[in-house]
Amino acid sequence: MSRGLIVVCGATATGKTALALEIAQSINSIIISADSRQVYREFNIGTAKVTQGERNLIPHYLIDICEPTETLTLAEYQEKAQNLINNNLTEFPLLVGGTGLYIKSIVKGLKIPRVSPQTQLRLQLQELGQQQCYEILQQVDSLGSKKIHPNDKVRTLRALEVFYVTGIPISQQQGENPPSYPIIQIGLDCSSEELRKRIVQRTKKMIDMGLIEEVEKIVKKYGCNLPLLKTLGYAEIIDYLQGKLSLTEAEKEIISHTRQFAKRQRTWFRAYPEIEWFDTTSSNLVEEVLAKLEYILTRLNP
Repeated sequence: MSRGLIVVCGATATGKTALALEIAQSINSIIISADSRQVYREFNIGTAKVTQGERNLIPHYLIDICEPTETLTLAEYQEKAQNLINNNLTEFPLLVGGTGLYIKSIVKGLKIPRVSPQTQLRLQLQELGQQQCYEILQQVDSLGSKKIHPNDKVRTLRALEVFYVTGIPISQQQGENPPSYPIIQIGLDCSSEELRKRIVQRTKKMIDMGLIEEVEKIVKKYGCNLPLLKTLGYAEIIDYLQGKLSLTEAEKEIISHTRQFAKRQRTWFRAYPEIEWFDTTSSNLVEEVLAKLEYILTRLNP
């Protein structure tokens, strides 16, 4: 059998982890995480990280590989994931998660400038203000500036950062180089009402499992200004701990923000016609997905 990759993607709370475990056990494969927060240690409950029991069932990679004080860049993630795939750990490893850019970096083979964040340079640029920064970008990278909104501070800073470090416009360093191996993409989705129910259930479960205690422990160790504590599920609990929200209000905020996040994820993944979509509420979901995989793999290896 030729080597390839199976992707399991979709919005948060659609059941990607459970399905991936079933697939991996069925085809004797491994799972490579495509979640931008699960790479960090100690952030477990709020990121719905796979349990140790689940990891004991199937080898999982790119989980708990960074300290919370570190920053894993997209380029670093891509390199680690590509190495795992190319080292033939298994014929069809599974790339599983909801971080669209992580998945795109692999399936499209994004060319990413290898420039780490330059703190001092960014501070100097920020002092100039967004308008002046964008005007500088138009001068040094006219083509790249046309792809960035004038108010997009993050991408403007990144483009200038890459230019000043390498001397080459970011637009000349980007592009795609898709891998030659076959890629099968499985997407999970459900109705908006069903997804809302799942998000409500997941949020309540996280709190019952000890999300508040997890945040308290992290704050005690790193302080409340840790960037990861400003992300979904953690920022709302910080507000609760600081007395800005009641627990009920914090729970409602998490649910609301998670629904907004899931909507953005669905929009992202729906833009890719190569994804084979399945209804996560189907009583025969695993059988349906495995049948589709078998059909595709048979055609790849007649």
